[in-house]
Amino acid sequence: MAETYVLIGAGSVSFTRGLVADVLRTGKEIELRLVDVNPESLRFAEGMAAKMVAAWKAPVRLRTSVDRRELLPGADAVICTVGVGGRPAWEKDFSIPRTYGIYQPVGDTTMPGGLSRALRMIPAMVAVAKDVLDLCPDALFFNYGNPMTAVCRAIRKATGADVVGLCHGVVGVARYLAGFIGVPVEELRYAAVGINHLTWFTELRHNGQDAWPRVREELARRLGVGIDVASLGQKFPEMGETPEPPEGLDNPFSWDMFQLYGAFPAVLDRHAIEFFPQLVPDGRYYGKTLGVDCFSMEACIENGDRAYERMREIALSPDPLPEDFFDPFGGEHEQVISIIDSIRTDAGRVYSANLPNRGQVGNLPADAVIESPAVADGSGMHALMMGDLPAGIAATLVSRLATVETIVDAGLTGDRDLFVQALVADGSVKSLATARALADDLLAAHAEHLPQFAR
Repeated sequence: MAETYVLIGAGSVSFTRGLVADVLRTGKEIELRLVDVNPESLRFAEGMAAKMVAAWKAPVRLRTSVDRRELLPGADAVICTVGVGGRPAWEKDFSIPRTYGIYQPVGDTTMPGGLSRALRMIPAMVAVAKDVLDLCPDALFFNYGNPMTAVCRAIRKATGADVVGLCHGVVGVARYLAGFIGVPVEELRYAAVGINHLTWFTELRHNGQDAWPRVREELARRLGVGIDVASLGQKFPEMGETPEPPEGLDNPFSWDMFQLYGAFPAVLDRHAIEFFPQLVPDGRYYGKTLGVDCFSMEACIENGDRAYERMREIALSPDPLPEDFFDPFGGEHEQVISIIDSIRTDAGRVYSANLPNRGQVGNLPADAVIESPAVADGSGMHALMMGDLPAGIAATLVSRLATVETIVDAGLTGDRDLFVQALVADGSVKSLATARALADDLLAAHAEHLPQFAR
């Protein structure tokens, strides 16, 4: 019997392409239902997916709708990659804080941009969760939308839905560390625990042996070659740019944190540095400015626009798909199809997942959504018991989880003062007056996506 997967947010270009390719590789009979509130984006996504199915000659049936309630009944899995307001809203999330001297390299998780994004995402994703509970309560429910921690916490707090948050960051950093010491990633075993986009690799083993000594040896070798710090700061590949690494060492902030804490932060400088805005005042980063000439936000938006235009061209063109279209590539789509298979077959494979803290990390807040290893078996996904984190690492997470709880409550209630409190707790603003003015500017700019504040 065919399984049914619903993808909500199908207009997300690279995710839809990667997910469809992963579905096709299973060889299974699957009904894939695509949902997006933008009819044009949905039409292009459907066109691309239809070409992929035809080229693969796969037993996959496509259905589409702008109304998720039409396609949710009977779903076996619901996968969400929603971004309320799209790239235009994201642009406001980094351009408005810049007027207050706040520079962000991403602005989708923390700092003012991430907090603003949370306010847009929370009501939308809570509404999705309610529909899932109403129309397909037994479906596996996955979220890829950022800010991951706040979205998953809000869904669970408001609805109790058993949502699982997924991100490719930990997998990507495992590959990065494997490359750093020159071993195949398949030979590594690791434990990474924390909050999405600040997930600490506390254990790393190669063929059963502690790999941290090899990492430290290689780090010392590279640090000894002499590094021009102004040239450091390799752009993270998810931006769509993969330049040759600079000679010596990239991601200097992450390596600095590794030397201090004895654990390595995922997901590298572009994400991890946003959790420590006090260490990069005015966006200063190794002689550059975050989000401007390092991890350029404008370039990131332009890359997204180009990817969307490519999907549109592929969908509308009478030509066959490019030869490399089915080549595996990294991205947010990773893991979810494998996880579904592991659950359906009771395989018990282990993945990185965002789930409530039910004792897996003793010195982090109960019920806070944390990212850590989890097993996928016949009964679903369950976090593995990890024990306490070192006090210093826990300290980097506890305050952030409290900020998440504050912005979740702001997003659920439409309380402006809670938004201001979250901005203060975040640490990017320099005064209460700035926090209040910035909150008001962001609320005004995104008013059309903030129904909870209209009350």
